[in-house]
Amino acid sequence: MKQPAVYILASKKNGTLYTGVTSNLVQRVWQHQNGITGGFTAKYNTKRLVWYEPHETMESAIIREKQLKSGSRMAKIRLIMANNPDWLDLSGTLL
Repeated sequence: MKQPAVYILASKKNGTLYTGVTSNLVQRVWQHQNGITGGFTAKYNTKRLVWYEPHETMESAIIREKQLKSGSRMAKIRLIMANNPDWLDLSGTLL
């Protein structure tokens, strides 16, 4: 099911973070977790979906992604901690 979303992947609790945007979160997370995307997420083993935010439009998702990427690491950690304090992999909760 396609729905624009912004997401954060982590290597482990308080580990390396990756922020991304997609039109199909289930597919994109699967690609990251199976090493299909290569690049940063493969190099730093950021495969754990720790936060995501669905959006109505791709445009609003891109704007939010840019906002998060321009913010501090601490701001991202606070966002994760507010919604997922144990840094659980949320990929199993996606439909």
